[in-house]
Amino acid sequence: MTPSYVSQKVVRDRLNIIDLMLTKLYRLPFHTLESFLADEHAAGAAESYLRRALEALMDIGRHILAKGYADGVTEYKEIVIHLHRNQVLNETETKQMLKMAGYRNRMVHFYQEVTPEELYAICTQYLGDINLIQRAYERWLQNNPDKIDRRL
Repeated sequence: MTPSYVSQKVVRDRLNIIDLMLTKLYRLPFHTLESFLADEHAAGAAESYLRRALEALMDIGRHILAKGYADGVTEYKEIVIHLHRNQVLNETETKQMLKMAGYRNRMVHFYQEVTPEELYAICTQYLGDINLIQRAYERWLQNNPDKIDRRL
């Protein structure tokens, strides 16, 4: 596999999905745990929006690796490790994204263990970590113009 060009459109589309999911998350009743638990749809919506945002982060990483570095990785934690290896993510970003990859896997494979209280805690304390990785991808796009296909 030889490197080609990272599609700016693919990256931007996924970043827009993340922004949309975060917007929807911030509209949920996170004022108090009680208000969150009182809304019968809040936990399901939070789980869906959070999972989609995390998957979009991973999709961007996989796309950057495949197109920018000819590095075909599919496992979420491996994507993060390879992003760090290729200097897309720094040490702090890597640690945070590894946690996110693990949590996404837990949400998908051990969904029966994810409680509404846990979702409330994640969404009220850690959504900024998603923004951290978004900024890392923006930084990478800015610093690697030679690897970007800017066609829409």
